[in-house]
Amino acid sequence: MKKLLILMVVFSFFGKIFSQTERYIYQTEVNPDTINLVNMKVENTFLDIKGNQSLFISESKLLRDSLTTVLRQQGITETKKSKKDKSEFPKLPNGKSIQPTFFDYFIIKNRDDRSVNFVESIGSKQVYYQEDRKMNWEISSQVSDFNNFKVPKATMTFGGRTWTAWFAPEIKISDGPYKFLGLPGLILKLEDDKGDYRFSFVKKINIEKAFSEIIKPEARKSTRINFQGDKASVRMEMVKNKDPEINFDSFNRMNQRNGMNGGFGGQQGMNGMPNGDMGGQPDMQMGNPSSQSPSNSGSLMNFGNTNPIELSNKY
Repeated sequence: MKKLLILMVVFSFFGKIFSQTERYIYQTEVNPDTINLVNMKVENTFLDIKGNQSLFISESKLLRDSLTTVLRQQGITETKKSKKDKSEFPKLPNGKSIQPTFFDYFIIKNRDDRSVNFVESIGSKQVYYQEDRKMNWEISSQVSDFNNFKVPKATMTFGGRTWTAWFAPEIKISDGPYKFLGLPGLILKLEDDKGDYRFSFVKKINIEKAFSEIIKPEARKSTRINFQGDKASVRMEMVKNKDPEINFDSFNRMNQRNGMNGGFGGQQGMNGMPNGDMGGQPDMQMGNPSSQSPSNSGSLMNFGNTNPIELSNKY
């Protein structure tokens, strides 16, 4: 009954503040470790389009944040403990748990001015920065077929990786997964030269009332270079002030690591809520720095990703 009540409140919450969204769903594959031979992990990531703005977010984080918002509005700031004394997020009505994600952040883009904002949460606090590197795509004459679209090929070096994108000119949205935008059409397929990250467009759905993310007015604005330090500063301030919201850090830190972020998920549910199995992982340089001990590296809350989506902070 409690699970059903939470779900009903979430649906009501969606209906009050959110409007129709065009959601482009990508199957996202991530190689979590460049040293050890491991299987690629898979999750769903979303590109939500509303007018000239977009939101890139993983399915698992979207669900987790929506439930977190509802719980906070009800005055609940602590998660129950498991038998191993680890914080547990409430289960979904179908009995499944919310799994970690490789992408424990969200990205808001504005296609008019091509601004890209990278946002992470520490409890209820936010720290963000605006991307300051230009995206200089080189469009080739090569054209392939993908999902019944004719897709030209484009390449670019960004974050220490060379990325190849295939985009659909007939979908007149100059956007794509992660931070990427600027091509004359929607990016339908994107992969890096090392084969560690692959985004493949699956389908588009329209959602009448979808949960979304915003940059809060009180969010700490940082820079790409100072981002890690500013996150640490906010965390220390919350601990010093004994902020009860810091208790949420235990599950907001699903993927903390020594660098940037990344994730894996399930099926799309009602009102923008996913309802399938989800999982995840991180990146390196722009993600959360790891604050967990090595003994926790194999836990559900940490996949131990050693393969950041951005390998370099210089270009």
